[in-house]
Amino acid sequence: MLQLEPTAQDCIAALAELVKFDTTSRNSNLELINFVQSELSAIGIKSRLTFDEQKTKANLWATIGPDIEGGVVLSGHTDVVPVDGQNWSSDPLELTERDGRLFARGTCDMKGFVACAFAHAQAMAKAELKVPVHFAFSYDEEVGCVGVQGLIKDMQENLPKPLAVIVGEPTSMQIVGAHKGGEAV
Repeated sequence: MLQLEPTAQDCIAALAELVKFDTTSRNSNLELINFVQSELSAIGIKSRLTFDEQKTKANLWATIGPDIEGGVVLSGHTDVVPVDGQNWSSDPLELTERDGRLFARGTCDMKGFVACAFAHAQAMAKAELKVPVHFAFSYDEEVGCVGVQGLIKDMQENLPKPLAVIVGEPTSMQIVGAHKGGEAV
């Protein structure tokens, strides 16, 4: 599935694969995470997982390029909101194109971003990067950014510090340079 020179069609193909996994926040995301991890491993990209307490959900961290400080994190969450009670005109777990737009649960928020990063992995791996590109794919963002907390802790304790993070949340193609943040008191 992963190509040396990815195209828009490769990103769409990756998205079609990812939306098939029902990663509604009440469900496990392990099938999707294991699929991504296996595909990355097949092209020589190592990754690590951090799990929730029940070991039913996981975050994935992968580094492409040198294992050094710096580089950019491409961050996205793998969970989606439920479709219960919604009137879908197509199967929400099957990518459908209508009028030049792609429809399925999570196409915009945020499996589309994860799919684009994933589709470019092999090209990045072949590029002999001088600084790393990291993938950080988390769980349970839709229910309070729960999963990423364990991923951040793992990054702080065990991984080289990145220079920047790009979070692929939909923003109507506008760059948002910061977030108001949040802290539990």
